[in-house]
Amino acid sequence: MMLENILSIMIFLPIVVGIVMLILPISKDAARALGLVVSVIVVIFGIKLFLSFSGADGGFEFTKAVPLVESLGISFSLGVDGISLLVLMAAAALYPMVFLLFVTKPKGYYSNLLIAQGAMIGAICATDMIVFYIFWEIMLLPVFFMIGLYGGPKRLPATLKITIYTISGSLLMLASIVYLGVAYHAQAGEWSYDMVKLTQMSLTGEYATLAFIGFMIAFAIKIPLFPFHTWLPDAYTEAPTATTFILSAIMAKIGVYAVIRFVVPVFEESLARYALILAYSGVIGMMYCGIAALAQKDFKRMLAFSSASHMGVIALGIFCMNIQALTGTLYQIVAHATSTGVLFLLLGIIEERMDTRNIDDLGGVAYKAPLFAFFFAVAMLASVGLPGTSGFIGEFLIILGAVKFNVLIGVLAGTTLIIGVCYMLWMFQRVFFEKNNNKTMTFTDLTPIETLTILPIVVLIIVMGIYPQPFLDKIEPTAQQQLAAVASRVHIADNSLENNRDIQEKN
Repeated sequence: MMLENILSIMIFLPIVVGIVMLILPISKDAARALGLVVSVIVVIFGIKLFLSFSGADGGFEFTKAVPLVESLGISFSLGVDGISLLVLMAAAALYPMVFLLFVTKPKGYYSNLLIAQGAMIGAICATDMIVFYIFWEIMLLPVFFMIGLYGGPKRLPATLKITIYTISGSLLMLASIVYLGVAYHAQAGEWSYDMVKLTQMSLTGEYATLAFIGFMIAFAIKIPLFPFHTWLPDAYTEAPTATTFILSAIMAKIGVYAVIRFVVPVFEESLARYALILAYSGVIGMMYCGIAALAQKDFKRMLAFSSASHMGVIALGIFCMNIQALTGTLYQIVAHATSTGVLFLLLGIIEERMDTRNIDDLGGVAYKAPLFAFFFAVAMLASVGLPGTSGFIGEFLIILGAVKFNVLIGVLAGTTLIIGVCYMLWMFQRVFFEKNNNKTMTFTDLTPIETLTILPIVVLIIVMGIYPQPFLDKIEPTAQQQLAAVASRVHIADNSLENNRDIQEKN
């Protein structure tokens, strides 16, 4: 019975507790403690789910379906497969770190964090597109409040920019979802927004292309994919560090996941047609954001551009449409979430203790805090894809798949990763090994609680780099199944086009 409802518990427990915390007159310390307890419970359920997940047949597990509007075929449908499993684990496992490391936030902030977690898990597990859309919208509201109420001095323009971008994308996605429902009704004679059923449709024509573009713009904004990335530097910089952590480590990954889950199997023909353009968009984003990161003096802004650059790599793996690249993308989602998440959280500790994010004001941190420097170094090296860390496995598979897809794109993507190595090592040298100054002289190393909070993620980074097979075994069957179905449908469509041309030529 517990496993049957495990997804519902992981979704609604944080949402309900977050709303109750907003209503009740409790202190910020009590809110933080309650938020920590809830996030740990979600982690425990997540571990139970991961260990119980077989993934052998590539289908959905832990499924649940409750009719909501039967006349329109809308149901509260949930499920987890190899594509959503690791994204779900990232959304569950990383959250307790926020409540453990940031102890000075108001009650409302902790409440919004919980609501955001429940909504993100709901979006990851939803197999009905209307339910997905509802959770997609809910998860944006806490971000709006966390940046607008608790962000930096320029938080209002940053909040306005991210709101305009996300609402515009959401409206396009809603129009595309409505089109899918109408198209399925026209072909099958019934209403449904179930993902499994929608993948059985044959979508052609200009309306299908417009719906594909609507979905891609909505998800490209969230990833973000070049040129829809311009909201990111301001939002990441002005948001509280814990919010930046949520945006970078989890929410951006849901954008990538949504493309794999909803766009690839439904719009396979449109994706195949525009795959090369989208792949170049990913590579251009890698280059642009990587070069922009080199020019930053604000530590947080540099990590923001770095995150956007690496998201270009992750998105590239989708558009290559082969098993190596897709598996690498799914693996890199967790690898990037853990490494970048640790970097942002450690940056938050620097900002709280030294009241600065200016790289030029820092220096010699390694001499004052060797354990802090070690954890930062592991996360940084994973971020740049050092062999032996989780980042290497995912990036290697993506570059391998990119070369297989298009040699030029593969070469550009591989060489662009060198930019990331340059700005990361240059930043590390200046912050950790320059001479001490008045600010860093008083910097202290990690406390026992901070060490125990970050240590499991650092260990996971190393384990995933040395022994990736248990994780790959969970995701490969689903990835292979999806790509096989897409390849078959694209091949059938190509044959149909050729037959039509032959008939026209004969006539």
